[in-house]
Amino acid sequence: MTDGDTYRTLSAPAEGAYREKGSRFLAFAAPVRTEGEVKELLDKLKKEYYDARHHCYAYVLGPAGTQYRANDAGEPNHSAGDPILGQIRSRGLTEVIVVVVRYFGGTKLGVSGLIHAYRTAAAEALDAAPVVEKMVRVGLSLHFSYPATNAVMKVVKEYDLDVTRQTFLTDCQLDVSVRQAHADGVIRKFQQAGATVEKRT
Repeated sequence: MTDGDTYRTLSAPAEGAYREKGSRFLAFAAPVRTEGEVKELLDKLKKEYYDARHHCYAYVLGPAGTQYRANDAGEPNHSAGDPILGQIRSRGLTEVIVVVVRYFGGTKLGVSGLIHAYRTAAAEALDAAPVVEKMVRVGLSLHFSYPATNAVMKVVKEYDLDVTRQTFLTDCQLDVSVRQAHADGVIRKFQQAGATVEKRT
């Protein structure tokens, strides 16, 4: 998933479809950052396609792709979730979910038929999805005295950091986001400028 401090994910949702012996497989691929977003999308699709027999899915989270799950949702073990997960993995993607909704057509496909159908539907959605490379970023919380403001802001400007929160009072606080590869150097610069720095998870 990660090459140094970058990773590949989707920049927008996409859909795909596959038919086999009367069964319809509708696939939905989308970028997700958290398990909360995963649940939200699953709930939405289950509501929208309430009359479908199965809502199978797989997702991979985290820049390194370390958090993942495959769910067969009532299909035979490893016949749905794993083939979907395999399609995400084979493209080197993370922070992605693929849900495949199945409408049963009356003819059983067998385990090998199901594996082929779920894999193909997932591939259709992922092939239609725009892929983007993103940087792994680290959140930093800075605390510093007001007189150190200019020195701290000089570092922010030098590295073109994203400021996510700021408070300038007697004691100042600044939350920034920095590219992982630059984090150690940036932390040193902030410390030299008089700030105490904590990494945010």
